[in-house]
Amino acid sequence: MPELPDVETMRRYLQATSLHQEIEGVRVDGGQLLQATPPETLQEELVGRSFASTQRHGKYMFVRLDGGGDDLLVLHFGMTGGLTYFKDREDEPAYCRVLFHFANGYHLAYVSMRKLGEVGITDDVDRFVDERELGPDALAEDFDLRAFKNLVEGRRVMAKSFFMDQHTIAGVGNVYADEILFQAGIHPRTKMSSLDDETVEDLFHSMKDVLQEAIEHQAHPDRFPDSFIVPRRGQGGRCPKCGAELERVKVSSRSSYYCPKHQQQDGE
Repeated sequence: MPELPDVETMRRYLQATSLHQEIEGVRVDGGQLLQATPPETLQEELVGRSFASTQRHGKYMFVRLDGGGDDLLVLHFGMTGGLTYFKDREDEPAYCRVLFHFANGYHLAYVSMRKLGEVGITDDVDRFVDERELGPDALAEDFDLRAFKNLVEGRRVMAKSFFMDQHTIAGVGNVYADEILFQAGIHPRTKMSSLDDETVEDLFHSMKDVLQEAIEHQAHPDRFPDSFIVPRRGQGGRCPKCGAELERVKVSSRSSYYCPKHQQQDGE
């Protein structure tokens, strides 16, 4: 599932390829992705306009349209979504659900194999975030250590669940939660309320560092530093620090991978 580093990488991709090009047409093949925006409305809002700028909150991307209005295209990539910019129609990727045709002959494809994403229109990002009850973006400049500590205070939830809850912090999912906890040396089932101030601070910096590092490597696990466990998640994966086999445990119905030596649970 695309998480914050993946969506930020796609935001930069769209920013680099698709801005300031007149949209000549919009083809919708995955109508269920347009949860609150009928295909006709999407076409009416976009045709004749162009993408002017981009922003992101958590796993959501927002693309502002030109023309001086407040309209923004909303993109959420679900489990398997992505973007592809191309010219020749024979290069159209499989599972293209929404296709934006530009007047210069190029196209931008919203790709989703499992049709679990979202495409729509909003006129206010802050209201959209509030309506979805999303927490602060994990990499927002104003989401500092003090704000993080306020979220942690009194929370008896497990550490892995804490990070995966988009209502608490927006952007971190199953995979990067594992990496954040590994780098901080915290077991996925550790209760947040049991962490002392120093550990909470370490965890905060681990979150920021892991996400920034992943973005720098365009969210490609095979490019990640040797110290990361993301490329090793799975059966037979080994800890990059000590070589111990990673263990798996279920947290909030999701598989969590951790090192049994470096991430011991309280009492072990």
